[in-house]
Amino acid sequence: MMISNTDHARTADGLTLARADIVALTAGDNPGTAHLVGCDLDGADLSDLDLAGWRFERCTLRRAGLARARLEGTQWLACRAPFASFLGADLTDAVIQSCDFNNADLRQARLTSARLTGSKLTGADLTDARIIDLHCEEVLLAGAKLAGLSFRKQRLRHLDFSQADLRKADLREAVFEACSLRDATLTGARFEKADLRGADLGGLRLTDVALFRGATISREQAGQLIAELGLRLG
Repeated sequence: MMISNTDHARTADGLTLARADIVALTAGDNPGTAHLVGCDLDGADLSDLDLAGWRFERCTLRRAGLARARLEGTQWLACRAPFASFLGADLTDAVIQSCDFNNADLRQARLTSARLTGSKLTGADLTDARIIDLHCEEVLLAGAKLAGLSFRKQRLRHLDFSQADLRKADLREAVFEACSLRDATLTGARFEKADLRGADLGGLRLTDVALFRGATISREQAGQLIAELGLRLG
C-alpha cells in the first residue's frame, strides 16, 4: 500500500479511502489529478467534489456517494460500484470500461460523449440522464430505467435491454447489432426508420406492434413475431 507523486498526479495503491483522504490527495502544492489503483471507497461520501480527470482502476465503490461530483474525463477501469450514487454527476467524456455499475443511480447525470464498454448496468437508473453522443458497446442494461432517453441515430452494439424500461425512448434511425429488447417496456417508444434486424424482439405484446411502424425487421423476425402473438398465416 502506498501513495506516490508525479508532476501531474498522485497515485494511491491498495488503500481504504474516505472523503478526507480524497480531498487530501489533491491538496497542497501539487493538486493535479489522482490515479487510484485497487482502492476501497465503499460507502465513501464523495458528493460535490471536483475529481475531473481522475483515474480509478480496480477500485470498489459499493454504495459510494458521488452526487453532483465533477467527473469529466474520468477513467473507470474494472471498477465495482454497485448501488453507487452518481445523481446529477458530470461524466462528460468519461471512460467506463469492464465495470460493474449494477443498480447505480445515474439520474440526471451528464454522460455527453462518454464511452461505456464491456460493463454491467443491470437495474441502473438513468432517468433524465443526458446521453448526447454516448458510445455504448457490450453493456448489460437489463432491467435498467431508461425512460425518455434518446438513442436516435446511434449504432447500438451488443446491448442487452431485456426487461428495461424504455418508455417514450427515442430510438428513431438507430441501428441494432446483436442487441436484446426481450420483454422490455416500450410504451410510447419511437422506432421510425430504426434497423431492428440485429435485435431480439422476444416477448413483444400485441399493443407494441404499432411502435415498429416504419422500422426494418427481417423476414425471420416477422415470422417469430407472428408466432409469439399467436397468429396463424392462412
